[in-house]
Amino acid sequence: MTPRTTDIMDRVNTLDAEGFVTLFGPLFEHSPWVAERAASLRPFAGPEAMLATMKALVDGATEAEKLALVRAHPELARRAGLDPTLTQASATEQASAGLDRLSTQEYGRFNQLNDAYAARFAMPFVICVRLSDKAFILSEMERRVAHTPEQELDTALVEIGKIAGLRLVDILAKLERTA
Repeated sequence: MTPRTTDIMDRVNTLDAEGFVTLFGPLFEHSPWVAERAASLRPFAGPEAMLATMKALVDGATEAEKLALVRAHPELARRAGLDPTLTQASATEQASAGLDRLSTQEYGRFNQLNDAYAARFAMPFVICVRLSDKAFILSEMERRVAHTPEQELDTALVEIGKIAGLRLVDILAKLERTA
């Protein structure tokens, strides 16, 4: 950890619980409960320890909480610009993979796969779009629809962990710029 990271983590570790949840609640889409539970587990040695703690909290959550976490994510490509619950982070992430600029054919394929996925798993398809592109996302949707529900829940939670990790980097970078 660099001296700068230590300073940032000192700030994170000394936030009151409400400030911590306000800042880090958005790491997990519409699921501030992860940050609420993590707040009492501070201090964190660094960003990696903080993220690992939060992922462990998700892993230890009830099945209902895990499903609610996955279901809090928007369907890919379908709602961009139309869904008032779509967070700015999700909209930006989807745009980074070009999901806001689909052709009519691509849009139709995404909707078809979203529908098939939702019918099979009763949750939206989740992937870390910032580490993907349109073609990869489509291929993963096609591949993962063959998973068992248990496999797919596990896979979705791994992807949510990746999303949270990237969002954490973004938040800490903002903190560093304001220091």
